[in-house]
Amino acid sequence: MARFVIDGKTLLHLLESGRTVGPAHQLVAPASIRSQVMDLLLRKVQDGDLTEQEALALHEQLTETKLRLLNDRVSRRTAWDIARAQGWGTITHAECIALVKLQADALITIDVDLAAAAAKIVPVATVERLFQP
Repeated sequence: MARFVIDGKTLLHLLESGRTVGPAHQLVAPASIRSQVMDLLLRKVQDGDLTEQEALALHEQLTETKLRLLNDRVSRRTAWDIARAQGWGTITHAECIALVKLQADALITIDVDLAAAAAKIVPVATVERLFQP
């Protein structure tokens, strides 16, 4: 079984696409991912890209997603160390990278900035990898 870390943008992309992740893969994410997706949904409603009903339907799918959320002291500390070493002002990207370093095979993201930053530190794969056996 391959374990992949995903971020909020990628999770929302998966929800919106309606595609199913291959059964041989496990998705892992920082515990903050649900709030990240909710922020993205709120922004889409405010920008007129989604109706409130559409956003709430995606939120319902979010709660049903088989996603292992991780938030332990070691991963938070590792994220802190990564953010400090890279000179970043937040730990949002560092949380995903830390989880890959500690517990996953690769990061999968549609966020080009996160992918570029992560590629210097951990393996990065494309979203299409999630749909392969």
